[in-house]
Amino acid sequence: MKKCTIKMIWGEKEKRWHTEPTEDLGFGFTLEHNSFDALIERVRIALPEMFELIGYNGDLQISFEVERIEKMKAVMI
Repeated sequence: MKKCTIKMIWGEKEKRWHTEPTEDLGFGFTLEHNSFDALIERVRIALPEMFELIGYNGDLQISFEVERIEKMKAVMI
């Protein structure tokens, strides 16, 4: 079984989620979407297809790490 961890990062500037593999997958893999749930679904579809293209035919386990940092200003009343 091939285990992969995909990091989901919120781009504050772009207002979009994007992916970043945490280890070398053997191919480039970056996806983005403005919806967190939609991006997870895109990864669930695309990652197995990418492994199939490079000849991997076994089971695949995908883990997700999430990073979302937002900058805000405190307002004194």
